[in-house]
Amino acid sequence: MKITALDASFGAQVEEVELTALTEPEFEEIYRNWLDYGLLVFPGQNLNRPQQVEFAKRFGSLEIRLAELSNVEKDGSIRTGKDDDMVKILKGNMGWHQDSTYMPVQAKGAVFSAHVVPSKGGETAWADTASAYEALPDELKQRLEGLSAYHSLEHSQKEAGFDHKEKQESEYSGYGLEGHAPPLRPVVKRHSETGRTVLTIGRHAYGIPGLKEDDSEELLRHLVDFTCQSPRLYQHSWSPGDIVLWDNRRLLHQGCPWDMTEPRVMLHTRIAGDQEHEFAASA
Repeated sequence: MKITALDASFGAQVEEVELTALTEPEFEEIYRNWLDYGLLVFPGQNLNRPQQVEFAKRFGSLEIRLAELSNVEKDGSIRTGKDDDMVKILKGNMGWHQDSTYMPVQAKGAVFSAHVVPSKGGETAWADTASAYEALPDELKQRLEGLSAYHSLEHSQKEAGFDHKEKQESEYSGYGLEGHAPPLRPVVKRHSETGRTVLTIGRHAYGIPGLKEDDSEELLRHLVDFTCQSPRLYQHSWSPGDIVLWDNRRLLHQGCPWDMTEPRVMLHTRIAGDQEHEFAASA
């Protein structure tokens, strides 16, 4: 197995390994490197759907078995409607975020695969909140102690101008858009496996109790802007067959724009967080 660090504060490319035939020692090595690097890129693995699910299950229970994040309809036509909920989600995901912070238990990680990619654009970018926290001025670290923020997919989609179609079924009905009370999560927490201090921020976060709305928004925006700078940033240009595994407790991510008249088909499997460490009380 060949592991090459990326040119960033996190991440590595993994080659000379076959994910469909991992030995237990190989998997243990991958798991250790996943925790160390936060993100692992496996070029050209070409996993089919069941194989992706089986690989992800080795990291824990699944929150989402397999979701197709695609602008292609089942009949092969391209989704272009501005009222299409999947298009709204795809565009909303172009804002920096962590998965499932708007659910009671935040996701542990994710496996993402590329199947159809556009001729230009459509990359995915990640940013390292662990290194970002370590680089913050001491006075800002002290200010963040004890602060929490609410997290809501409804709120973030509305802020981005992509309101969900109420009273109408869609691919995302009932998942983060069903009107439950938003979880209140600490802005700063300790990673349950590595022990590193990480930030829980991104587009779903808002409304820090004890701060005025403008002050809360300014602080959360500053933390995202600070995190998403070199050397804490990596952007992956996809080739069909690529697999990426990332630690959702540590990293922010975002989709990058592309000409949405071109098809882009990605498959997402989300690894569930554990109740003890990733649960957040609702308001």
